[in-house]
Amino acid sequence: MDSSRGLNIYSIAAHLGFADALVAGLVPRYSDPLLGLAKVTLLLPSTRAARTLSEAFVRHSGETGLLMPRMVAIGDLELDEALGTLLDPLRASDIAPAVEPGRRWLELAELIAEERASESETPLPGAARLRMARDFGRVMDRLLVEEKTPADLISDPVIDQLGNVSEHYQKSIRIFARVQARWHARLAETGEVDAATRRNQLFNRAAKEWRADPPNAPIIAAGVTSAAPALAWLLRVIAGLPQGSVVLPDLDLNLSDEAWEELGRAGASDEVGGEAFGKRDAVTHPQYHLKLLLQRMGVARGEVSAWHRRGEGAAPPQRSKAISSLFLPPKASRIWVELEPEHRRMPGLKMLEVATSEEEAQAIALQVREALDVPEKRIAVVTADRSLARRVTQHLSRWNIQADDSAGRALSLTPAGRLFGLLAEIAADGLEPAKLIAALAHPLVMAEDGDARRAWLSSLRAFDHKLRGPAPAPGLEPLREIAGLADQAEWWGEVESLLAPLLDWPSELPLVDALNVCAETAEKLAGKAVWAKEDGRALSQMVDNMRQHARSVGTQIDASDIAFVLRDAMDEIAVRPPYGSHPRIAVYGLLESRMARADLVICGGLNEGSWPQIPGPDPVLAPAILRALGVPGAEFRIGLAAHDLAGAMGSKEVVLTRSLRDAEGPTLPSRFWMRVSALLGEKLAKDHALDEIPAILPQLDRTPPDNAPEYPIPAPMPSSKQRDVPIKVTALDRLLGDPYQFYASEILRLRRLDPLGADPFSDPALRGTLVHEVFDQWHRNGAGEGLVPFAKKLFAARNVHPLFRGLWEPRILEALERFEKWITDAKADGRVILATEIKGAMRFNDVKVMGRADRIDRMPDGSLAIVDYKTGSPPKLDQVKAGYALQLGLLGLIAQHGSFEGEEGELLSGETTVFEYWSSAKDKGEFGYIKTPVKTSSRSRGIDQTEFTPLHENKLAEAISRFIRGSDPFKARENPDYEGYSDYDQLMRLEEWAIRLFDSGEVTDG
Repeated sequence: MDSSRGLNIYSIAAHLGFADALVAGLVPRYSDPLLGLAKVTLLLPSTRAARTLSEAFVRHSGETGLLMPRMVAIGDLELDEALGTLLDPLRASDIAPAVEPGRRWLELAELIAEERASESETPLPGAARLRMARDFGRVMDRLLVEEKTPADLISDPVIDQLGNVSEHYQKSIRIFARVQARWHARLAETGEVDAATRRNQLFNRAAKEWRADPPNAPIIAAGVTSAAPALAWLLRVIAGLPQGSVVLPDLDLNLSDEAWEELGRAGASDEVGGEAFGKRDAVTHPQYHLKLLLQRMGVARGEVSAWHRRGEGAAPPQRSKAISSLFLPPKASRIWVELEPEHRRMPGLKMLEVATSEEEAQAIALQVREALDVPEKRIAVVTADRSLARRVTQHLSRWNIQADDSAGRALSLTPAGRLFGLLAEIAADGLEPAKLIAALAHPLVMAEDGDARRAWLSSLRAFDHKLRGPAPAPGLEPLREIAGLADQAEWWGEVESLLAPLLDWPSELPLVDALNVCAETAEKLAGKAVWAKEDGRALSQMVDNMRQHARSVGTQIDASDIAFVLRDAMDEIAVRPPYGSHPRIAVYGLLESRMARADLVICGGLNEGSWPQIPGPDPVLAPAILRALGVPGAEFRIGLAAHDLAGAMGSKEVVLTRSLRDAEGPTLPSRFWMRVSALLGEKLAKDHALDEIPAILPQLDRTPPDNAPEYPIPAPMPSSKQRDVPIKVTALDRLLGDPYQFYASEILRLRRLDPLGADPFSDPALRGTLVHEVFDQWHRNGAGEGLVPFAKKLFAARNVHPLFRGLWEPRILEALERFEKWITDAKADGRVILATEIKGAMRFNDVKVMGRADRIDRMPDGSLAIVDYKTGSPPKLDQVKAGYALQLGLLGLIAQHGSFEGEEGELLSGETTVFEYWSSAKDKGEFGYIKTPVKTSSRSRGIDQTEFTPLHENKLAEAISRFIRGSDPFKARENPDYEGYSDYDQLMRLEEWAIRLFDSGEVTDG
């Protein structure tokens, strides 16, 4: 590192491997046997980079060992990296301390509320206000890093642009400027500064001190690409020190001068006071941010030298040349048409395109597993898609390979954060069944005592079983009743005492009180386990910081907002895994992958919106305002993502992957993927396609061995004893339409487990139960009272869910009003209601047949009428004829050949001549109508009266002779036209063989 050239600035090409190449050059340069590298201070962009470089030093030293240099992270504030301790001792006691970020966040929220009120704006809910405060804080830091003052917001270039932006941005800028001015005034009162301001001041102080009195020890800035003005000036000073150097990652020294100029202004305006960033600047180019850094350093690209050492596992030099060609700006990329195939090829690079994101994760895991068979081979998986990263680690676990995602997970997704968030949701939204069960069943609850947890879960399962189905009415009383039905009243009492503090909140309360209650409840449920491990420690630190600053600021919050506030706060905190994963596997996010190198690098999720992530519009400052201020826009991050990809592609072996579909639907290939494909061309792209993994992938999970037989259509053959079961009138349809469903329901006695908090609007069983109960109770106890008023009282007494009452009750009441009129008219004609909800039974061919009639009437001629209440459409006539809707006729057979028994033991029987469905559904514009399957006149449709009962007798006899007393198998989907339930589709493994019904022609699309 010869300082005779004036500035010591170097670039390590992508193919060399930054960390390993840097170490390979530093070790021989500072080989003093006494102190050597220990005298060197390395300024690095992040703590992750320091860890990467430490690993590179260990690899280089092997078993000999060495004293490593001092490493200090000076990363950008947006990267949430600590400043380090290097710069503070530089006689900086006169620099004001930095304000606590948590206190600034909460105080900005208060200032925003005040300023919005002064603008007569609608007050924001607490969560939205705090979210806006976080956005304001980010913008303030962004401006401070760029050394922009509040005065710059009212400068002429900004004022000139205000008329060109929307009214939303005009209001936003006005409120932001006022809030920023008031915040700076408050800082002046407290004698503090923003962290970004303090960082700039420390950088400036260090630059001034080192320039006046150069340090005796070497200082090297390596891998720093942030173009913050203060940091750029510090790097310029370091580059000019006698023992100083700046080492940049992958500054493209082969890029032509014309292409370099095509990148745009990059901070250098054409005239004094002009725009520093042009509209046509190639801000998405991977070299743009490096050009911006050099411009602010006052350094020409020609003053940068190529690094003189190679790293372990470096790729051929042609790789960097190909990457340079790959990312050429538009005009310069015209040379592609002249490139020879040898200049397009990228040996060692493969591309893999699969159908779904799940297949992509599986393919990546398979590549990692295959590479591990090579001794000492290191593998890195790099992706911006956190979901893909989690899937990869899960697939690796099938081979007992522990590979943690070094980018971490949001605190809200960790066990401790999830429990805390669930308790906050209960506090905000009440005892919703799904959230209640999720909180009580959380793995941390009672985790410290195995016996206590087993007992707790036993009670919870019993309660959960009774809770399933339509969501109960809000409040504790319905849940107490459910706990009583589950014989868990004592256990529920304990639950109530634990959750009581979350349920008795005022509409508005101090944030510190909400935090205290949530923390105390979490600790009562989970003990110290909630604060254990890395996620618990992160949660504890977050709660303590928020509690401390909320108390000092006096932040108030709506009770309904607490869940959103805590979720937003936890989403900002990344919990990284501890050490202990596989030593040769690393899973990185884009930030974590910088400076890292492995023998095999797999870049996953190369879809638009993932890599690169599409930057959203700035919520505070419009793009035109940012250009007027001379601040890079949001598209700048696309260039950083491109630079990350360029660095990863410099590895010896590289695999690029993408999926055609993800969880949300079809995907678009990343713009980077498309450039690689275009550079290679159709012919070379085939040579770079990864063929081995797609060939193995189907064999892994999907294709059975050749000798594995196809799963047969289920057709169980129970014994004669097992077949001897009674037939319910509601089950005969299943027996004839889909015998397997009857077998599962009546012989195996399996019942569907309803979901928690089922939507009452879409649950016909709830509506039917309520309508049946209304009629039954009215006929028994409602004499002298109208049906509609009686129904309203019953709905209120049953604490019917508000959603049901709002959406369905008006429809049902309209139908009931018509029903009451028809009942009154029928009574005047001599038709009398004999019984409701009455059970009956008969013996038919020595088999018990039983059922319940919704209503039985006595007709004027002495015969019976059977009425079946429906909240939906009655069965179609074709279904009745086919034997798939036999309930009404079977009840008539019971009345004829058996009897119905009333509450006091009286028997009711006789010939049935009238069969009616009374539906509360809509027909001809009105709710409520009557329909009968029996032909009532020469013009009406239906089954002839003389044929109706024999039809049912024949169907019943057929079912008994075949299945109950016979030996026919209970075959699944025996009659594909049967429109039955799907409760047992999974049990019969329908998807494994249903396709064969279509292939054989048994079922058609029609």
